[in-house]
Amino acid sequence: MKPAEEYILNQTEPYRSILLHVQAVVEQAIPELQLKYKYNIPFFYFGKRPFLYLNASHKKQFVDVAFFKGYQLTLHQDKLIGEGRTLVKSLQYKSLEEIDNQVITDLLFEQWKLIK
Repeated sequence: MKPAEEYILNQTEPYRSILLHVQAVVEQAIPELQLKYKYNIPFFYFGKRPFLYLNASHKKQFVDVAFFKGYQLTLHQDKLIGEGRTLVKSLQYKSLEEIDNQVITDLLFEQWKLIK
């Protein structure tokens, strides 16, 4: 098993379900992205470029779905959180029910256009 997949499967609930769901949405939307394990968390890469990372923050009790071009994105700014970061903005989920697949997909495709 790959380290990124192991990270996801070793999470407790609800983090594991959220991570698995987001992983499936990302892989279905943009199959060209590669799931890797960097800095002790799962990263999606396009070639050598980081695209998105997933982080289960047990301390803050949410899953962070962070877009590397977050500050260049224009869609769904009301849902993206920057928290003092200069490049990355993220969606943060505390439960599976909060996830809107369309929001994730919209942001994935918008960022995809920025890096291609």
